[in-house]
Amino acid sequence: MPPSISALSPFGQRLQALRLREGIAQDRLGVILGLEESSSSARMSRYENGIHEPPVSFVQKLAAYFNVPVAYFYCEDDQLAELVAAFPHMTQQSREHVLDIVRGQQL
Repeated sequence: MPPSISALSPFGQRLQALRLREGIAQDRLGVILGLEESSSSARMSRYENGIHEPPVSFVQKLAAYFNVPVAYFYCEDDQLAELVAAFPHMTQQSREHVLDIVRGQQL
């Protein structure tokens, strides 16, 4: 039985959540992103479970596939991850509003 999402590293949590949301199997995702079919399931499982960390070039492929910034995978805080994922999709006006709020909160 795979570990629960809460037991995974932040990277693994984010990867697994995106993959499950899209309804795509580990092996299929790996093949789509260029992994060998014979090892894609095992490699993706190791990435999700935090056994191995993928190279940045692979994380860039994941980010492009799921349409999220690379930084999204490394956020330890869920709310920050949500903001990072949403920011590129915001209008310029919304971005400025968020930045104004952040700047106003800085000490």
